[in-house]
Amino acid sequence: MAILIQLIGMLFQITSSDSEKINPKIISQEFIYENAPFPSCHASTLIETEDGILASWFGGTYERHPDVSIYTSLRDQKGWSTPTLVADGIENEVFRNPTWNPVLFQKPDGEVLLFYKEGPNPREWWGLYKKSNDGGKSWSKAIQTPPGFLGPVKNKSVTLSNGNLMHPSSFETNGIWTTHLEFTDANLENWYKIEVPGPFQAIQPTVLFHGDQKLQILTRTQEGVIATAWSEDNGKTWTELSSSGLVHNGSGIDAITLENGYHLLLCNPIPKGRNKLSLLGSADGLNWEEILVLEDEKSGEFSYPAIIQAKDGSIHLTYTYQREKIKYVHLSL
Repeated sequence: MAILIQLIGMLFQITSSDSEKINPKIISQEFIYENAPFPSCHASTLIETEDGILASWFGGTYERHPDVSIYTSLRDQKGWSTPTLVADGIENEVFRNPTWNPVLFQKPDGEVLLFYKEGPNPREWWGLYKKSNDGGKSWSKAIQTPPGFLGPVKNKSVTLSNGNLMHPSSFETNGIWTTHLEFTDANLENWYKIEVPGPFQAIQPTVLFHGDQKLQILTRTQEGVIATAWSEDNGKTWTELSSSGLVHNGSGIDAITLENGYHLLLCNPIPKGRNKLSLLGSADGLNWEEILVLEDEKSGEFSYPAIIQAKDGSIHLTYTYQREKIKYVHLSL
């Protein structure tokens, strides 16, 4: 009997170890569009709806140009739909602002939210959002976030265990980067925010889950590394930002916690440039390994990724490709 128990224990250890090994395989990869009414694009986001994968990004003459607007496209069984303009910064007949950094989020009740920013630059922009009750086919008028709040600034909002929403956010003011989390109820009411302390110039956090009320954020920084902080109480308090040990170029990142508790991180794991983009994996959020290289060229830009896990367990991700297109990749694990 003792030998049998020992064998069962060994089998459990092997099974547990194997479950932590992720071996991603590319199912498909493609550009969301080949032709569009704008020459430049950036900052994609995506969610899964009942109709397929809905993606959004900003596009225009170039980043910061007043004609930069927010576009969406839906991937169903027929492929990607033609990009549709869904938000812009037109104020009147003679003046308009550029728009920035869309973030898609689907509430537990199925309502889809599209957060984005409007303004001349990231130091002076303000937050807006639109609502959709038909999976992104139509949108409400723009609603401005309360003064002092931006909503999710690049990476997706998350639903906490208490049912409230947490929006990873940050400010860029006079060259100073600061990270904070914004909180609302499920109806986007009762806004408040919690700052994350620390010595890093850090923005655009992305959120990981570690069971119960334990959360982790990862951020881009000006210090050449990805920074991290932890909360044990659903984001009410945070440790100081500290180095994750991951060398990084300071560009946008995104991460998710899979249904099995494993963590994935998309980033540019190089000190300078945006010519390499990789998928990293971790069982604990502390020790990371490169599990898939998506792009690795001598020059070029592959940046600002977004990543989600679909209901079937597969992974969907998008990223900026040379500032000219949005690339989409579908992975199995």
